[in-house]
Amino acid sequence: MGKASTKSSKKVGSPVSKGKGAAKGHRGAFERSRDVRPPAITGRERPRDIIEQRFPAYVGRQERIAFELMRRSVEEDARVFLTLSGAMTPAGIHASCIIPLIERGIIDCITTTGANLYHDAHRVIGHRIREIDPAAGDLQYRLARIVRIYDLGFWEETLLETDKLFSALLRRKEFQLRLTTPELHYKLGKQIAAIEDALGVKEPSLLATAYRYGVPIFVGAVQDGSIFLNAVKLRHLLGEEFKLEIDINDDVFEMGAMQHHCFGTDKKKMAIWILGGGVPKNYTLQGEPLLDQILGVPTHGFDIDVQFCVDPVDNGALSSCPAGEGHTWGKVSAESVATGSIYVHADVTAVFPWLTYALLSDPAMRRAPSRLYKVRQVAVQNLDAQVAKRRRALLKTVEYALPK
Repeated sequence: MGKASTKSSKKVGSPVSKGKGAAKGHRGAFERSRDVRPPAITGRERPRDIIEQRFPAYVGRQERIAFELMRRSVEEDARVFLTLSGAMTPAGIHASCIIPLIERGIIDCITTTGANLYHDAHRVIGHRIREIDPAAGDLQYRLARIVRIYDLGFWEETLLETDKLFSALLRRKEFQLRLTTPELHYKLGKQIAAIEDALGVKEPSLLATAYRYGVPIFVGAVQDGSIFLNAVKLRHLLGEEFKLEIDINDDVFEMGAMQHHCFGTDKKKMAIWILGGGVPKNYTLQGEPLLDQILGVPTHGFDIDVQFCVDPVDNGALSSCPAGEGHTWGKVSAESVATGSIYVHADVTAVFPWLTYALLSDPAMRRAPSRLYKVRQVAVQNLDAQVAKRRRALLKTVEYALPK
């Protein structure tokens, strides 16, 4: 028995020998790892030096990796899909970060909330958003007709005037048809840009800037925002005279077509920068399962995944879903999970301005705008052609033996 047992143990390998091998591998990897010895800050460093050399651990290290992946997105000429949730335009993140990134040709496509586009228009027509005390009492703020977004505030009249603005724009002839959200926001951007020019506005809005640079703006839950609430008002006031409709079917297809165009036609890598999670995150990421699982068009998912969010990752919410979990759905590539993703556990407003500064302080971080909006019709036609090729196989996916 002793000899047989010995022979058997040599054949399969003992737990001790396996443990030693694993430990040796870990020690080797440890010796190759980066040393944590950040140089003293003198005040003379470039922003890139600070973030690459003085952010060695914890959330700081997450920030450093995010910066490296943002640089890589530009250096590898990846198409950057930015998602934006939360009250970011009231906080000015669009003005400080996103518009400069668009102007440098770095942002190619945006998915956000209708609220961010609506609140952005306040400043265009002369209203102000101010810093306020979040602990001053909401009952008192309501009596004073001050609307609060945490520590930001504005007059209630600001909302009423902005409602009038969008109601007047949406009544125009060019809006009386079925539109996808990129079409709607391109048309609104054109109108807002004209207003900015007429009024001599010095600080452009996100809508107008996206229009000027051909950046499509998707809104995955357009009905959950005040621009669309005014469309509801107009439909019930004007009846059949008001013909604007949002084609959500074509909207989703168009997102998939944009992504298929980037990797299939332009042969570009794709990066997703997620500011906050929410519906914008899922609406953008679901383009890949739409292509691969629903339409049968091969894809491999986003190549670079950078996310900034404060949500815990263990509550099942999509806002906090890391790249690895997204990979199981086909949303991001295996390469992204291994070497191209980071979840930064931090508030967007606390870290993204700094990372944008570090990125844009390098003159090399610039490229010609891709103007994706201009290719949207061709992109849709190309994806339609791919679906047509697979029609026979796809028809089999719409049948199911339903119980009688």
